[in-house]
Amino acid sequence: MIELLAPAGDLEKLRYALIYGADAVYIGGNEFSLRARASNFTIDTIKEGVKFAHSLGKKVYITTNIIPHEEDIGGLIEYLKALEDANVDAIICASPLIIKTALQHTNLEIHLSTQQSAINKHSLMFWKEYGVERVVLGRELSLDEIYALPKNLLDIEVFIHGGMCMSFSGRCSLSNTFTNRDANRGGCAHSCRWKYYLYNNNEKVSNEYFSMSSKDLMAIKAIPRLIDIGVKSLKVEGRMKSLHYISTVIKTYRMLIDEYIKTGTIKDFKFYEDEIYKAENRLTGIGYLDGDIGPDKQLYEFLGERPNQAFIGLVQEFDKETMIAKIEQRNYFELGDTIEIFSPNKENQTFILDNMVNEDYEEIDVARHAKQIVYIKLPFEVSKYSMLRKVL
Repeated sequence: MIELLAPAGDLEKLRYALIYGADAVYIGGNEFSLRARASNFTIDTIKEGVKFAHSLGKKVYITTNIIPHEEDIGGLIEYLKALEDANVDAIICASPLIIKTALQHTNLEIHLSTQQSAINKHSLMFWKEYGVERVVLGRELSLDEIYALPKNLLDIEVFIHGGMCMSFSGRCSLSNTFTNRDANRGGCAHSCRWKYYLYNNNEKVSNEYFSMSSKDLMAIKAIPRLIDIGVKSLKVEGRMKSLHYISTVIKTYRMLIDEYIKTGTIKDFKFYEDEIYKAENRLTGIGYLDGDIGPDKQLYEFLGERPNQAFIGLVQEFDKETMIAKIEQRNYFELGDTIEIFSPNKENQTFILDNMVNEDYEEIDVARHAKQIVYIKLPFEVSKYSMLRKVL
Protein backbone atom coordinates (compact mmCIF):
# COMPACT_ATOMS: atom_id res chain seq x y z
CA MET A 1 0.00 0.00 0.00
CA ILE A 2 1.41 3.38 -0.96
CA GLU A 3 2.06 5.88 1.84
CA LEU A 4 0.78 9.47 1.91
CA LEU A 5 3.31 11.46 3.95
CA ALA A 6 2.37 14.85 5.42
CA PRO A 7 4.33 17.70 7.01
CA ALA A 8 3.54 18.91 10.52
CA GLY A 9 4.98 21.99 12.20
CA ASP A 10 3.34 21.40 15.59
CA LEU A 11 1.14 18.93 17.46
CA GLU A 12 -2.12 20.42 16.22
CA LYS A 13 -1.02 20.10 12.61
CA LEU A 14 0.21 16.56 13.26
CA ARG A 15 -3.20 15.52 14.55
CA TYR A 16 -5.09 17.14 11.69
CA ALA A 17 -2.76 15.74 9.03
CA LEU A 18 -3.28 12.20 10.30
CA ILE A 19 -7.01 12.59 10.82
CA TYR A 20 -7.43 14.05 7.32
CA GLY A 21 -5.82 11.01 5.74
CA ALA A 22 -2.03 10.97 5.99
CA ASP A 23 -0.46 7.58 6.68
CA ALA A 24 2.56 9.21 8.27
CA VAL A 25 3.91 12.64 9.18
CA TYR A 26 7.40 14.08 9.26
CA ILE A 27 8.27 16.60 11.93
CA GLY A 28 11.34 18.51 13.09
CA GLY A 29 12.82 18.54 16.55
CA ASN A 30 14.53 21.48 18.19
CA GLU A 31 17.88 20.20 16.92
CA PHE A 32 19.36 19.08 13.58
CA SER A 33 16.28 20.09 11.55
CA LEU A 34 16.11 22.19 8.38
CA ARG A 35 13.20 24.38 9.46
CA ALA A 36 14.65 26.63 12.15
CA ARG A 37 11.60 28.92 12.16
CA ALA A 38 8.99 26.15 12.31
CA SER A 39 7.18 25.33 15.58
CA ASN A 40 9.62 22.50 16.18
CA PHE A 41 8.99 19.69 18.61
CA THR A 42 10.63 19.00 21.97
CA ILE A 43 11.33 15.40 22.92
CA ASP A 44 8.20 15.44 25.09
CA THR A 45 5.97 16.67 22.26
CA ILE A 46 7.60 14.19 19.89
CA LYS A 47 6.61 11.43 22.30
CA GLU A 48 3.08 12.81 22.46
CA GLY A 49 2.86 12.97 18.67
CA VAL A 50 4.21 9.43 18.27
CA LYS A 51 1.72 8.12 20.81
CA PHE A 52 -1.17 9.76 18.93
CA ALA A 53 0.03 8.51 15.53
CA HIS A 54 0.59 4.96 16.74
CA SER A 55 -2.89 4.90 18.28
CA LEU A 56 -4.18 5.32 14.72
CA GLY A 57 -1.77 2.77 13.28
CA LYS A 58 0.25 5.54 11.61
CA LYS A 59 3.89 6.68 11.68
CA VAL A 60 6.11 9.61 12.64
CA TYR A 61 9.44 10.44 11.00
CA ILE A 62 11.87 13.02 12.41
CA THR A 63 13.93 15.34 10.24
CA THR A 64 17.59 15.40 11.24
CA ASN A 65 18.60 16.72 7.85
CA ILE A 66 20.93 19.65 8.43
CA ILE A 67 24.38 19.72 6.85
CA PRO A 68 26.25 20.21 10.14
CA HIS A 69 29.28 22.37 10.72
CA GLU A 70 31.69 21.29 13.46
CA GLU A 71 29.86 23.48 15.98
CA ASP A 72 26.56 21.69 15.26
CA ILE A 73 27.71 18.19 16.20
CA GLY A 74 27.56 18.44 19.99
CA GLY A 75 24.86 16.33 21.61
CA LEU A 76 24.11 14.32 18.45
CA ILE A 77 24.40 10.86 20.01
CA GLU A 78 22.24 11.83 22.98
CA TYR A 79 19.60 13.36 20.72
CA LEU A 80 19.43 10.31 18.45
CA LYS A 81 19.11 8.02 21.45
CA ALA A 82 16.29 10.23 22.78
CA LEU A 83 14.48 9.85 19.44
CA GLU A 84 14.89 6.09 19.65
CA ASP A 85 13.49 6.15 23.17
CA ALA A 86 10.54 8.20 21.88
CA ASN A 87 9.76 5.27 19.56
CA VAL A 88 9.86 7.32 16.33
CA ASP A 89 9.51 5.25 13.17
CA ALA A 90 12.47 6.70 11.25
CA ILE A 91 14.77 9.70 10.92
CA ILE A 92 15.40 11.64 7.70
CA CYS A 93 19.08 12.48 7.17
CA ALA A 94 21.28 14.28 4.66
CA SER A 95 24.66 14.11 6.39
CA PRO A 96 26.73 10.89 6.30
CA LEU A 97 27.90 11.81 9.80
CA ILE A 98 24.36 11.75 11.21
CA ILE A 99 23.53 8.55 9.33
CA LYS A 100 26.69 6.78 10.54
CA THR A 101 26.17 7.96 14.10
CA ALA A 102 22.57 6.72 14.13
CA LEU A 103 23.58 3.33 12.70
CA GLN A 104 26.39 2.92 15.25
CA HIS A 105 24.53 4.02 18.34
CA THR A 106 20.82 3.29 17.73
CA ASN A 107 18.43 0.99 15.89
CA LEU A 108 16.69 3.89 14.18
CA GLU A 109 15.48 3.39 10.61
CA ILE A 110 17.25 5.78 8.23
CA HIS A 111 15.62 7.66 5.35
CA LEU A 112 17.92 9.61 3.05
CA SER A 113 16.94 13.26 2.55
CA THR A 114 16.39 14.78 -0.88
CA GLN A 115 19.34 17.05 0.02
CA GLN A 116 21.67 14.19 -0.99
CA SER A 117 20.48 14.35 -4.61
CA ALA A 118 19.92 10.61 -5.09
CA ILE A 119 18.87 10.52 -8.74
CA ASN A 120 20.46 7.37 -10.22
CA LYS A 121 20.68 3.64 -9.48
CA HIS A 122 24.34 3.79 -8.44
CA SER A 123 23.48 6.32 -5.74
CA LEU A 124 20.66 4.07 -4.53
CA MET A 125 23.01 1.09 -4.42
CA PHE A 126 25.60 3.08 -2.45
CA TRP A 127 23.12 4.24 0.19
CA LYS A 128 21.59 0.78 0.46
CA GLU A 129 25.02 -0.64 1.30
CA TYR A 130 25.57 2.24 3.73
CA GLY A 131 22.52 1.17 5.74
CA VAL A 132 19.73 3.43 4.48
CA GLU A 133 16.26 1.85 4.15
CA ARG A 134 14.49 4.57 2.15
CA VAL A 135 15.63 7.26 -0.28
CA VAL A 136 13.78 10.53 -0.85
CA LEU A 137 14.64 11.12 -4.48
CA GLY A 138 15.99 14.42 -5.75
CA ARG A 139 13.23 16.53 -7.27
CA GLU A 140 15.01 16.81 -10.63
CA LEU A 141 13.72 13.47 -11.95
CA SER A 142 11.00 12.87 -14.52
CA LEU A 143 8.44 10.08 -14.24
CA ASP A 144 10.32 8.09 -16.86
CA GLU A 145 13.57 8.45 -14.91
CA ILE A 146 11.85 7.35 -11.69
CA TYR A 147 10.40 4.36 -13.57
CA ALA A 148 13.90 3.33 -14.67
CA LEU A 149 15.23 3.14 -11.10
CA PRO A 150 15.30 -0.27 -9.37
CA LYS A 151 12.50 -0.65 -6.82
CA ASN A 152 13.80 -3.80 -5.11
CA LEU A 153 16.83 -2.17 -3.50
CA LEU A 154 15.09 0.05 -0.97
CA ASP A 155 11.92 2.09 -0.53
CA ILE A 156 11.55 5.14 -2.77
CA GLU A 157 9.86 8.35 -1.67
CA VAL A 158 8.87 11.13 -4.08
CA PHE A 159 7.74 14.72 -3.48
CA ILE A 160 4.30 15.38 -4.96
CA HIS A 161 3.28 18.79 -3.63
CA GLY A 162 4.65 22.02 -2.20
CA GLY A 163 7.49 24.48 -2.56
CA MET A 164 10.26 23.79 -5.09
CA CYS A 165 13.78 25.03 -4.46
CA MET A 166 15.38 26.71 -7.48
CA SER A 167 18.70 25.10 -6.59
CA PHE A 168 19.76 21.49 -7.15
CA SER A 169 17.94 19.31 -4.61
CA GLY A 170 17.59 22.26 -2.27
CA ARG A 171 21.31 22.84 -1.77
CA CYS A 172 21.24 26.61 -2.12
CA SER A 173 23.73 29.22 -0.88
CA LEU A 174 21.87 32.41 -1.90
CA SER A 175 20.35 32.91 1.54
CA ASN A 176 23.69 32.35 3.26
CA THR A 177 25.47 34.76 0.92
CA PHE A 178 22.89 37.55 1.10
CA THR A 179 21.66 37.32 4.70
CA ASN A 180 24.05 34.99 6.56
CA ARG A 181 21.12 32.62 7.06
CA ASP A 182 22.26 29.14 6.05
CA ALA A 183 19.56 27.26 4.14
CA ASN A 184 21.35 23.97 4.78
CA ARG A 185 21.24 24.57 8.51
CA GLY A 186 17.59 25.64 8.66
CA GLY A 187 17.69 29.37 7.99
CA CYS A 188 16.56 29.84 4.37
CA ALA A 189 15.42 33.42 3.66
CA HIS A 190 13.85 32.41 0.30
CA SER A 191 16.17 34.79 -1.53
CA CYS A 192 15.10 33.31 -4.87
CA ARG A 193 11.66 34.85 -4.37
CA TRP A 194 12.98 38.40 -3.92
CA LYS A 195 12.61 41.03 -6.63
CA TYR A 196 15.76 41.58 -8.66
CA TYR A 197 16.68 44.19 -11.28
CA LEU A 198 19.24 43.88 -14.05
CA TYR A 199 22.11 46.41 -14.05
CA ASN A 200 24.91 47.10 -16.51
CA ASN A 201 27.81 49.14 -15.11
CA ASN A 202 25.62 50.39 -12.26
CA GLU A 203 22.88 51.46 -14.67
CA LYS A 204 19.50 49.77 -14.46
CA VAL A 205 18.78 48.03 -17.76
CA SER A 206 15.04 47.81 -17.17
CA ASN A 207 12.45 48.78 -14.59
CA GLU A 208 10.99 45.30 -14.86
CA TYR A 209 11.97 43.10 -11.93
CA PHE A 210 12.49 39.34 -12.04
CA SER A 211 12.71 36.52 -9.52
CA MET A 212 14.44 33.14 -9.61
CA SER A 213 11.61 31.20 -7.99
CA SER A 214 9.86 28.18 -9.41
CA LYS A 215 6.17 27.47 -9.24
CA ASP A 216 5.05 25.21 -6.42
CA LEU A 217 4.79 21.52 -7.25
CA MET A 218 1.35 19.96 -7.76
CA ALA A 219 1.50 16.38 -9.03
CA ILE A 220 -2.21 15.58 -9.11
CA LYS A 221 -2.06 14.09 -12.61
CA ALA A 222 1.14 12.15 -11.90
CA ILE A 223 -0.21 10.17 -8.94
CA PRO A 224 -1.56 7.18 -10.91
CA ARG A 225 1.79 6.73 -12.70
CA LEU A 226 3.74 7.03 -9.45
CA ILE A 227 1.54 4.36 -7.88
CA ASP A 228 1.98 2.07 -10.89
CA ILE A 229 5.76 2.62 -10.86
CA GLY A 230 5.95 1.22 -7.34
CA VAL A 231 6.93 4.33 -5.38
CA LYS A 232 6.59 3.59 -1.66
CA SER A 233 5.76 7.06 -0.32
CA LEU A 234 4.22 10.26 -1.72
CA LYS A 235 5.46 13.30 0.18
CA VAL A 236 3.84 16.71 0.67
CA GLU A 237 6.12 19.63 1.53
CA GLY A 238 5.15 22.37 3.99
CA ARG A 239 5.94 22.13 7.71
CA MET A 240 5.46 25.90 7.93
CA LYS A 241 2.13 25.88 6.10
CA SER A 242 -1.19 26.55 7.83
CA LEU A 243 -3.52 24.03 9.40
CA HIS A 244 -6.07 24.72 6.67
CA TYR A 245 -3.51 24.18 3.90
CA ILE A 246 -2.26 20.87 5.28
CA SER A 247 -5.75 19.48 5.94
CA THR A 248 -7.03 20.49 2.50
CA VAL A 249 -4.04 19.18 0.57
CA ILE A 250 -3.85 15.90 2.48
CA LYS A 251 -7.57 15.18 2.20
CA THR A 252 -7.45 15.89 -1.54
CA TYR A 253 -4.55 13.53 -2.23
CA ARG A 254 -6.11 10.93 0.09
CA MET A 255 -9.30 10.93 -1.97
CA LEU A 256 -7.34 10.81 -5.24
CA ILE A 257 -5.14 7.89 -4.13
CA ASP A 258 -8.12 5.96 -2.79
CA GLU A 259 -10.10 6.46 -5.99
CA TYR A 260 -7.26 5.19 -8.15
CA ILE A 261 -6.52 2.17 -5.95
CA LYS A 262 -10.21 1.26 -5.81
CA THR A 263 -11.17 1.82 -9.47
CA GLY A 264 -7.91 1.82 -11.42
CA THR A 265 -8.72 5.19 -12.94
CA ILE A 266 -9.42 8.85 -12.08
CA LYS A 267 -12.78 10.10 -13.29
CA ASP A 268 -12.13 13.83 -12.94
CA PHE A 269 -8.70 15.33 -12.20
CA LYS A 270 -10.19 18.83 -12.24
CA PHE A 271 -12.23 18.08 -9.11
CA TYR A 272 -9.01 17.42 -7.19
CA GLU A 273 -7.24 20.43 -8.67
CA ASP A 274 -10.13 22.66 -7.64
CA GLU A 275 -9.99 21.28 -4.10
CA ILE A 276 -6.25 22.00 -3.87
CA TYR A 277 -6.73 25.59 -5.06
CA LYS A 278 -9.01 26.27 -2.10
CA ALA A 279 -5.87 26.33 0.03
CA GLU A 280 -3.05 26.97 -2.44
CA ASN A 281 -2.04 30.63 -2.83
CA ARG A 282 0.90 30.30 -5.22
CA LEU A 283 0.93 29.25 -8.84
CA THR A 284 1.61 25.56 -9.35
CA GLY A 285 3.06 23.22 -11.95
CA ILE A 286 4.13 19.60 -12.32
CA GLY A 287 7.80 20.45 -11.86
CA TYR A 288 10.28 18.05 -13.45
CA LEU A 289 7.90 15.09 -13.50
CA ASP A 290 6.77 15.56 -17.09
CA GLY A 291 10.36 16.00 -18.27
CA ASP A 292 9.73 19.40 -19.84
CA ILE A 293 11.27 22.25 -17.84
CA GLY A 294 10.50 25.50 -19.58
CA PRO A 295 9.71 29.10 -18.64
CA ASP A 296 6.13 28.12 -17.77
CA LYS A 297 7.45 26.27 -14.69
CA GLN A 298 9.12 29.41 -13.33
CA LEU A 299 8.02 32.72 -11.82
CA TYR A 300 10.48 35.06 -13.51
CA GLU A 301 8.36 38.22 -13.50
CA PHE A 302 5.48 37.27 -11.22
CA LEU A 303 5.68 36.00 -7.67
CA GLY A 304 2.40 34.18 -8.05
CA GLU A 305 0.76 35.07 -4.75
CA ARG A 306 -3.01 35.15 -4.96
CA PRO A 307 -5.98 35.07 -2.57
CA ASN A 308 -7.91 31.89 -1.98
CA GLN A 309 -11.07 30.85 -0.19
CA ALA A 310 -10.84 32.05 3.38
CA PHE A 311 -10.39 29.58 6.23
CA ILE A 312 -12.68 30.91 8.93
CA GLY A 313 -13.05 28.39 11.73
CA LEU A 314 -12.61 25.02 13.42
CA VAL A 315 -15.39 22.84 14.83
CA GLN A 316 -14.52 22.13 18.44
CA GLU A 317 -17.75 20.41 19.49
CA PHE A 318 -21.09 19.42 17.95
CA ASP A 319 -24.36 18.57 19.72
CA LYS A 320 -26.42 16.15 17.63
CA GLU A 321 -29.61 16.89 19.60
CA THR A 322 -29.56 20.65 19.14
CA MET A 323 -27.50 20.62 15.90
CA ILE A 324 -25.36 23.40 17.40
CA ALA A 325 -21.64 23.54 16.68
CA LYS A 326 -19.04 25.26 18.82
CA ILE A 327 -16.69 27.10 16.45
CA GLU A 328 -13.27 28.63 17.05
CA GLN A 329 -12.98 31.61 14.68
CA ARG A 330 -9.85 31.94 12.55
CA ASN A 331 -10.82 34.72 10.10
CA TYR A 332 -13.56 37.31 9.71
CA PHE A 333 -17.05 36.11 8.70
CA GLU A 334 -20.60 37.37 9.05
CA LEU A 335 -24.25 36.50 8.65
CA GLY A 336 -25.22 35.96 5.03
CA ASP A 337 -21.91 34.35 4.07
CA THR A 338 -21.98 31.09 2.17
CA ILE A 339 -19.97 28.63 4.24
CA GLU A 340 -18.38 25.34 3.18
CA ILE A 341 -17.66 22.70 5.80
CA PHE A 342 -15.10 20.07 5.02
CA SER A 343 -14.36 17.09 7.21
CA PRO A 344 -12.28 13.92 7.25
CA ASN A 345 -13.87 11.05 5.32
CA LYS A 346 -16.87 13.09 4.24
CA GLU A 347 -17.95 15.12 1.22
CA ASN A 348 -17.93 18.91 1.53
CA GLN A 349 -21.23 20.57 2.44
CA THR A 350 -22.35 24.21 2.14
CA PHE A 351 -24.93 26.40 3.86
CA ILE A 352 -25.79 30.07 4.23
CA LEU A 353 -24.97 31.41 7.68
CA ASP A 354 -28.17 32.82 9.18
CA ASN A 355 -27.55 32.52 12.94
CA MET A 356 -24.71 33.02 15.38
CA VAL A 357 -24.25 33.68 19.10
CA ASN A 358 -21.18 34.44 21.19
CA GLU A 359 -20.00 32.72 24.39
CA ASP A 360 -22.55 34.72 26.37
CA TYR A 361 -25.25 33.41 24.00
CA GLU A 362 -25.88 36.89 22.66
CA GLU A 363 -26.87 37.13 19.02
CA ILE A 364 -24.12 38.60 16.85
CA ASP A 365 -23.82 39.49 13.17
CA VAL A 366 -20.05 39.23 12.81
CA ALA A 367 -17.20 37.07 14.12
CA ARG A 368 -14.23 39.41 13.95
CA HIS A 369 -11.96 38.54 16.89
CA ALA A 370 -9.07 36.10 16.59
CA LYS A 371 -9.98 32.66 18.01
CA GLN A 372 -13.36 33.98 19.17
CA ILE A 373 -15.77 31.21 20.23
CA VAL A 374 -19.18 31.28 18.53
CA TYR A 375 -22.10 28.87 18.35
CA ILE A 376 -23.94 28.13 15.10
CA LYS A 377 -26.96 25.94 14.43
CA LEU A 378 -26.23 23.84 11.36
CA PRO A 379 -28.54 22.14 8.84
CA PHE A 380 -26.46 18.94 8.91
CA GLU A 381 -24.25 16.96 11.28
CA VAL A 382 -20.55 17.66 11.54
CA SER A 383 -17.73 16.19 13.59
CA LYS A 384 -14.85 17.49 15.66
CA TYR A 385 -11.88 18.42 13.44
CA SER A 386 -14.22 19.71 10.73
CA MET A 387 -13.28 23.09 9.24
CA LEU A 388 -15.21 26.06 7.89
CA ARG A 389 -14.23 28.24 4.97
CA LYS A 390 -16.02 31.12 3.32
CA VAL A 391 -17.02 30.60 -0.31
CA LEU A 392 -15.93 33.76 -2.13
